[in-house]
Amino acid sequence: MTDAARLAPQRRALILDIVRRDGAVRVAELVEQLGVSDMTIRRDLDVLAGRGSLSKVHGGAIRASATTGDEPPFETKTGLESRAKAAVAEAAAALVKPGSVVAISGGTTSYAVAARLRDVAGLTVVTNSLPVAELLRPTGAETGSVGRTVLLTGGTPTKSASLVGPLADQSIRSLQVDLLVMGAHGVSERAGATTPNLAEAQTNRALVESATQVAVVADHTKWGVVGLSRFITLSEIDYFVSDDGLDAQARSVLGDAVGRLILGATQS
Repeated sequence: MTDAARLAPQRRALILDIVRRDGAVRVAELVEQLGVSDMTIRRDLDVLAGRGSLSKVHGGAIRASATTGDEPPFETKTGLESRAKAAVAEAAAALVKPGSVVAISGGTTSYAVAARLRDVAGLTVVTNSLPVAELLRPTGAETGSVGRTVLLTGGTPTKSASLVGPLADQSIRSLQVDLLVMGAHGVSERAGATTPNLAEAQTNRALVESATQVAVVADHTKWGVVGLSRFITLSEIDYFVSDDGLDAQARSVLGDAVGRLILGATQS
């Protein structure tokens, strides 16, 4: 029996202590702290999630209570799976055409996409994400050729810095956009794309209904994660953009269910 196997109970107890204290933890942090492999940590998280002790998210884990409508702040999630998110963002940004009207939802992956759109000319961007609005807000230093317009919905901010609720929903429903870039807490064959926040799910649904085409952006670790509330089924997704870490089973399911599966290449 290996040391890792002998110490599994103690290791998992420590993981739980960290999650309960901080609300969230990254796989990379656990690998460094505990001196075991990425695969070992992911197995530990699978076991703990199966017991209901915590909830797996992209690149780490959060308190089990998050499945009832809570989630870590935007800042906590920003550094999770950064390489995979970059691959997703590069692939998704290529879908955006100059002069189009693009909606960008809340979330750190959609934020990564937005960061790659600053030089796309003539965009009108509709967003319920405070970080995205700040990122794309035209400044005096920008050249006039970019010609970007940013429309921020109203609403009540969540921990993930998204504006949700009736005011956001009403303003979104009055608009029509060419492409929606939509993040997700989790994606599965049965549930589709989900979020743990009921109000955010409703606002996300309003965004989906306003869009001619929908691109869901989610790195490979979000596959199999299920939040409390669904906002889109797989069959409603025109583009599902992930990274090349997505496993074969997920590729098969998504390839059959969505309009087009796009996998960005992670950098070695």
